[in-house]
Amino acid sequence: MLLVRAIIRPEKVGAVLAETAAAGFPAVTKMDVFGRGKQKGITVGEIHYDEIPKEMLLIVINDEDKDDLVKIIMRIARTGSGTYGDGRIFISPVESAYTISNGKPGL
Repeated sequence: MLLVRAIIRPEKVGAVLAETAAAGFPAVTKMDVFGRGKQKGITVGEIHYDEIPKEMLLIVINDEDKDDLVKIIMRIARTGSGTYGDGRIFISPVESAYTISNGKPGL
């Protein structure tokens, strides 16, 4: 199993969630996050914003689904201009998972 952490623009979340659910990935945890990437924040006039609002989606998947899910997220979350700020995807191994209500292991 793998944990996919996708940090994306807030305005792209609805479309990404709709597309991932339609592709068979309905389970997700969503969090409001703030930070900066390579763009080092943004400057509007004389004001510099060091922390930019983003959304983080956490999705646990089977290993063989990684490429499909990453392609979906990248296709939908990309603004089209390829500019900084579109987000990042991080993938980590998941040692185990359990459903609390019935104690069953796995996804």
